[in-house]
Amino acid sequence: MGEEKKGFFGRLVAGLTKTRNNIVSGIDSIFGRFSSINEDFYEELEEILIMGDLGVKATEEILDSLRAKVKEDKIKEPVACRQLLIDSIKEQMQTGGLAYRFEEETSVALVIGVNGVGKTTTVGKLAGKLKGEGKKVVIAAADTFRAAAGEQLFAWANRAGVEMVGGQEGADPASVIFDAIASAKSKGADVLLCDTAGRLHNKKNLMEELKKINRIIDREYPDAYRETLVVLDATTGQNALSQARQFGEAAELTGIVLTKMDGTAKGGIAVAIQSELGVPVKYIGVGEKIEDLQKFDADEFVDALFRAKEDM
Repeated sequence: MGEEKKGFFGRLVAGLTKTRNNIVSGIDSIFGRFSSINEDFYEELEEILIMGDLGVKATEEILDSLRAKVKEDKIKEPVACRQLLIDSIKEQMQTGGLAYRFEEETSVALVIGVNGVGKTTTVGKLAGKLKGEGKKVVIAAADTFRAAAGEQLFAWANRAGVEMVGGQEGADPASVIFDAIASAKSKGADVLLCDTAGRLHNKKNLMEELKKINRIIDREYPDAYRETLVVLDATTGQNALSQARQFGEAAELTGIVLTKMDGTAKGGIAVAIQSELGVPVKYIGVGEKIEDLQKFDADEFVDALFRAKEDM
């Protein structure tokens, strides 16, 4: 692991403390209490996982996989299947190798999400990360509904040393995207990152706006690879899942960014969202700094979550 990655793993372990206390201590107490693997054992496990915000679908699939492995390996002792449970959770969360294609080619990444989830900050952090990888980045400030969004993004753009287009309150978001595409083309940008307005309470408007934005990108930048990331606040648990569903109706989601993982006991929602929506979690945030937003690594996430007390 590189230094930055190793540092992030430490912060991830620390950031998942509340979730660990919520889920893992319960699981470990079940492993401690049961002397044999029976139906009650599975039922209690199921309850803990669902209560831990892993969601019904993911929990069922994790337990089906666990039962199959226990049978196959003829395991009798609950303690012996802790690692199998961990492996089953990891399997639920694999994203496949193409998750970060947009970073490798000329692309447009739309970032959507309701206000207050850390959407604008995520755009800023992503711009900083991509710039740090030697990419040429242009930011489109198409969240023109919220007055402070443009200013906030401008501060991030300056910090990251990337160009920003738009940001006037009340401007037509689609026209901001149009101008930003022209700028991205003329500068030979690798990635155009678009911050869009997050209004779920008026879904019809949101859908129309996103459709209009998408039509402009299709027309003006047909060769660009398309990425649509929805930013969700992990502290909202099941509410984040319903937001993702609604945004999924308005746009074709390709990935999820989960912010504020460090402030929540509901970190299990990362498993639920991926399982229920079939959309991978691609980035995870555990703090304020640019390096606190990292690519999501399922194995690392689950290892950090199930970190045994003696490892810490």
